[in-house]
Amino acid sequence: MSTSIEAGARTTPLFLIRAGQWFLRSGIQETHGGVARYHHIADNRNARISTEITGYTISALMELHERTADDAYLEAATAGADLLCGAWDTSASAMPFEWSATGELPEHHSYFFDNGIIIRGLLRVWSATGRQRYLDIAVQCADSMRRDFVNTTDIHPILALPTKTPLARDSRWSRSSDCYQLKSALGWLSVAEATGDTSYVAEYERALERALQTHERFFDHEPDPQRVMDRLHAYGYFLEAILPRAGRPEVRQALSEGITRAAGHLRRVRGGFERSDVNGQILRVRLWADGLGAVPLDSTSAEEEAAWAGAYQMECADARLDGGFNFGQRGGAPTDYSNPVSTAFCLQGLALWDDRSRGIPALDWRKLI
Repeated sequence: MSTSIEAGARTTPLFLIRAGQWFLRSGIQETHGGVARYHHIADNRNARISTEITGYTISALMELHERTADDAYLEAATAGADLLCGAWDTSASAMPFEWSATGELPEHHSYFFDNGIIIRGLLRVWSATGRQRYLDIAVQCADSMRRDFVNTTDIHPILALPTKTPLARDSRWSRSSDCYQLKSALGWLSVAEATGDTSYVAEYERALERALQTHERFFDHEPDPQRVMDRLHAYGYFLEAILPRAGRPEVRQALSEGITRAAGHLRRVRGGFERSDVNGQILRVRLWADGLGAVPLDSTSAEEEAAWAGAYQMECADARLDGGFNFGQRGGAPTDYSNPVSTAFCLQGLALWDDRSRGIPALDWRKLI
């Protein structure tokens, strides 16, 4: 089987083409532009539409557009961006974490984390199209993040709408205020660059300071290997989010120690439960940290992680599955989920790994999905 496709002066890896076609043809992005959180393979049905996952997918589609020059990806990204703009709750001045065509939702919440992912997706499409609406909604999300979620101590992870009352926190990483929230604080940096308003930079810097103070304790008191694997996914967010400050000594140290910590946990627990996206995340951080001159690349470990990530790309006659990445494995058996975030993170990690083989370093953290 060919490993690449020639298109003029371009050579596009086949895994990238197949992953891109999965985004376009699998139905994971539904006709209204929204993207399902995942696809249940056995039941042949999509989960609910997630605004966060739509944001991630928009970024992945723009990555594919930039790498292939295929306008089908831009059209799909624009459809997703349009849905997100329509999902914005004007009355509450907030972004709901789910969307439905009927407006009926089992929960009406807004997540700090989701807003940051949505911002960066919208701004990537805005940069390509110049459509003011995308920038406007991105700015409104950024303002909601600092107005509604930031408190004197940390960041409220979830708010109930329309009251914007903080939900009670618990041991789940997604319902806590911890170092992983810094990934979404990147949205503030993106808005600052798009608008010239440096007050957003100050918000990122405060979140960075908190994250650097707390990240070493993120795995403390977590004996369950399956929960360690899930926490690795979240810890990868932290490592990704400190890349913009990779020139600082304290950040270089956190990157070096964090990559070693994450890689060690991955190798310790992956036999029982492995998430494909964790491999893609650690690989991406390694390559960007090396490209930015912060942490030299451990090529042997990176090659392992690239192989582990690539093994989760599905090959199937069914367009619902072919080219997408499975969420992972439990006890050696693939999970029942075809996953857009897994596909986005793995395709980008593998694309950066392929770039390196061609002598192209990973330099621009802004491309991070």
